[in-house]
Amino acid sequence: MEFFCYHRDRPGSLELRDELLEEHWSYMDGYAAEMIARGPTLDGDRAAPTGSVHIVDLPDPAAAHAFALGEPGYQAGVYRDVLVRRWRNTLGRTMWEFPGGRTGGNRYLVLGLGAGRAADLEVPPERDGLIAYGPLLSDDGSAWLGTAALVRAPDPDAARAVLTPDRYADIEVHDWQFGGRPS
Repeated sequence: MEFFCYHRDRPGSLELRDELLEEHWSYMDGYAAEMIARGPTLDGDRAAPTGSVHIVDLPDPAAAHAFALGEPGYQAGVYRDVLVRRWRNTLGRTMWEFPGGRTGGNRYLVLGLGAGRAADLEVPPERDGLIAYGPLLSDDGSAWLGTAALVRAPDPDAARAVLTPDRYADIEVHDWQFGGRPS
């Protein structure tokens, strides 16, 4: 089962986050085989992290919650909250298989929070900029709760356009970059 985890930073926690960076990477190294995508969301200047996205393939919701809540930054209070939702990998690949590579262009997390009937279940026809894409689901997979996408796009408005705007209660767009231990 695939899960989308989004830890949002608590204001004023950057120093603590930086102190725990090696612990964070070591923790994530333990999930390398299960990782579909990962990376920080960034402030508008793309200079400081504002959150952390991890899309992982784990056995069940309990394992996903244990993964998200066991993360060292979460344990130490770096994050104000964490969203954990079942997710379906409609592209069938990891971010490392994205044809556009790790760098170049602006990258975004687009998070559409559902409102009513399911939307955007199929991969959009313009898929060249899609790094990861799929619906957010309830733990048992029966209810659609939204859509999460990692996108390469020229600007936030173009990134937002991967979702059908009137089908969501809210659509968030965050600057994002490929994550992982630097080479």
